[in-house]
Amino acid sequence: MPKKRLLSLKPFLILLSVAVFWILVPIVFKSSIRSVFYEFQAPLSTGASYVRELQNYWAARTKSKNELYDAGKDLARLNATYELMILENQTLKQEVERLEELLQLPTRPDYRYEIARVVSRDFNSWWQHLEIRKGGKHGIPTGAPVVFSGGVVGRVIEVHEYTSTVELLSNSHLRMAVIIAGDNRPMSYRGSGFQTLQNPVGIAEYIPNDINIDDPSNPPRIITSGMGGVFPAGLPIGYLRRLRPGASGMFQDGDVYLDKRLARLTEVAVLIAVEGNYQ
Repeated sequence: MPKKRLLSLKPFLILLSVAVFWILVPIVFKSSIRSVFYEFQAPLSTGASYVRELQNYWAARTKSKNELYDAGKDLARLNATYELMILENQTLKQEVERLEELLQLPTRPDYRYEIARVVSRDFNSWWQHLEIRKGGKHGIPTGAPVVFSGGVVGRVIEVHEYTSTVELLSNSHLRMAVIIAGDNRPMSYRGSGFQTLQNPVGIAEYIPNDINIDDPSNPPRIITSGMGGVFPAGLPIGYLRRLRPGASGMFQDGDVYLDKRLARLTEVAVLIAVEGNYQ
């Protein structure tokens, strides 16, 4: 009878032994094992993303000529719009350079864009992490900001050989200095963490008490302040909604509604500083 009881407890004893062993193992060894395991499984995720793109390619080949013609017209309109935006951006850039020279202001750091495809999302904490198909081999640095057409996506927190992990805006560990568009008073932003079946949301803190949401259809826009040296100034974060008194009573807190497209991103851009390192 004791022998049978010992056999029934054997799996638990093995699990306990492994847990104790893992706790006692040095952190350097744990990090090495984790890195090796990640590099081993990374080709599987990357290969799956290539297969999905191949499926989409052959699915597009089955479209009729009329559908392709309509898609071509829409694409031509978008290209014309983007060409106008590029010209406007060049004009604004020249104006900024002229004002910097006139006022003898230091120039802002230049960035280059590294376009990367999204491999997967972390389903254990939805809205929290993205895996992208670019890594150390492509010059991606840890801490680099990640953006898309709607504004900030997050920042790179881990870099591997051919892939990188991006911490999303809604991650509760991500914090940054932000401002309201048209108001230079700095505030604090952080992600609100995991929220089931809801749009991604963040939290703005230290909002001045004179800030109000007068028109719910046109809420204040939250943008990056440029403080901290990671995110350039002026990048869209989201829209401020539902103000409430802060813990100190001197400021307000508010929910920041993020872009819904964060849930279905397929491609992002990593901003890599031409000179300087990220902290």
